[in-house]
Amino acid sequence: MEHIAAVLLVIGCSNAMTECRELPVSVSVFESAQECAAERPFALSDVQGQAPRIIAKCLSVDPALEDDYDQIVWNVRPDGTLDASVEISNLEVASTGARAEKDFLSQQ
Repeated sequence: MEHIAAVLLVIGCSNAMTECRELPVSVSVFESAQECAAERPFALSDVQGQAPRIIAKCLSVDPALEDDYDQIVWNVRPDGTLDASVEISNLEVASTGARAEKDFLSQQ
């Protein structure tokens, strides 16, 4: 099984950097940060023309937690700086311990 060590995030923005969206790329997960960095220029050329300004960044992923990551959080500053990270949401599941126990004979 291959492990993910980096994710390539590509964002397309308006000229004023006020409207931005994620742009899909053909390969977005990599086994190493070096592979991601090597692919970055090719991904940028593939999405050229889809937005006036395009920013791409390789985000580190802890391979031990790769199955737990469930969101990419990003923000583009007015100066064009992309702040982004791969995160685990703080989803908590609540349940009650009060459960009616059933015995085999009463289950029907």
